[in-house]
Amino acid sequence: MILERKYQILASLLTGSKLHLFASAIRVEHTLFALPFAYIGMFLAADGWPGWDKFIWITVAMAGARTVAMAANRVVHQKEDAANPRTAGRHLPRGLLGKREMIAAMVVSVAVFFFVASQLNNLALALAPVALAAMVLYNYAKYFTWLCHLILGWTDAIAPAGAWIGVTGSLDPEAVVLAAGVALWIGGFDVIYACMDYDFDKSYGTHSIPRQFGIPGALLWAKVMHLGASAALLAVGIMLELNAFYYAAWVGASALLVYQNAIVKPNDLSRANVAALKINTYVGLILLAGVSLAVFL
Repeated sequence: MILERKYQILASLLTGSKLHLFASAIRVEHTLFALPFAYIGMFLAADGWPGWDKFIWITVAMAGARTVAMAANRVVHQKEDAANPRTAGRHLPRGLLGKREMIAAMVVSVAVFFFVASQLNNLALALAPVALAAMVLYNYAKYFTWLCHLILGWTDAIAPAGAWIGVTGSLDPEAVVLAAGVALWIGGFDVIYACMDYDFDKSYGTHSIPRQFGIPGALLWAKVMHLGASAALLAVGIMLELNAFYYAAWVGASALLVYQNAIVKPNDLSRANVAALKINTYVGLILLAGVSLAVFL
């Protein structure tokens, strides 16, 4: 009966309206943050095209990992989202989707992720439980530490590191530096995003860098983290001896990081959403274009 109930829940998610709601709930469009860096890790590890099999498996792995992470986020933070005016309109607080539906999607995505890891190599399969645990447990970090933004960053950094492992079966120093750059980039823009919840975090008791250091201090943290991200991405180009296409993309991406920090002020957070979400989509895409040109040409 329990198994039958899970199948019914999963079937309901696959109907047209439910599928649309689920895609909206887990922010499928925000996969553009992490997917380019998975492809960057994949192309750099292969020094070119890795083959259709690797490309397809890594893409499916990213889809599964993204679904696990976001579904877990919505389930773990359901009560908190309902209490926060900024997030009260999300699908679970409004009852548009149920917790069981989210959990069913997570279970299926975990199975897909394990299967894909088994098709890549032994190291990818061995580390799959670690990656999945990080994707779920990072959601609890804000209840215990203001370092939650860095924990989120390192969780997202699994994308390029995992893709690298998927291609080579090893985690090389260049992959670690690339992952560090992604972790600092994601963590930095999450700090900017968290500034919008400064008052809520203080009243609700959740931890964040804005709550710990105030909004001016948090924005300084974001700048330092993005400076570190830019330096790490520059180091990747030097370590791998990439050509001018990569450095041109690095300049463009770094300029966008400077711009997103410039448009958010301690006394004016009206553009924080634009800085943290829209601009960062272009950062990943620009770097992916630069890497693609560098390795293929």
